Amino acid sequence: MIKKLNWDTIPVEKVTDKMERQLVYGEKVMVAKMKFKDGFLVPQHSHINEQVTSVLSGTIRFWFGENKEETVDLNAGDVIVIPPNLPHEALMIGDVEEIDTWAPIRKDWLDGTDTYLRNDS
Repeated sequence: MIKKLNWDTIPVEKVTDKMERQLVYGEKVMVAKMKFKDGFLVPQHSHINEQVTSVLSGTIRFWFGENKEETVDLNAGDVIVIPPNLPHEALMIGDVEEIDTWAPIRKDWLDGTDTYLRNDS
């Protein structure tokens, strides 16, 4: 079934005081448009999903690997492809707006078991 949507009509979920997101998904792929406040830290985690992150504004500093062996800064216009099961952590430098795409869909984001995100202070 074809879905035509507009970001302005998609509900905004306030995950924490520093993170909000909008979700669009089908059977096999999920897209999230997110806004973060400066200093939000996505704790180290990994998932079975392949992830593509596109930064619209601000800067995201990623650390990759179990011991944070690799650091990558993404600025507005940058896109990164993160393979499945790769541990990663991310810090928002300035207010950030970005779009993430995952395949398969993030079931933890749909059923509320994404507690690693909800514990940010």
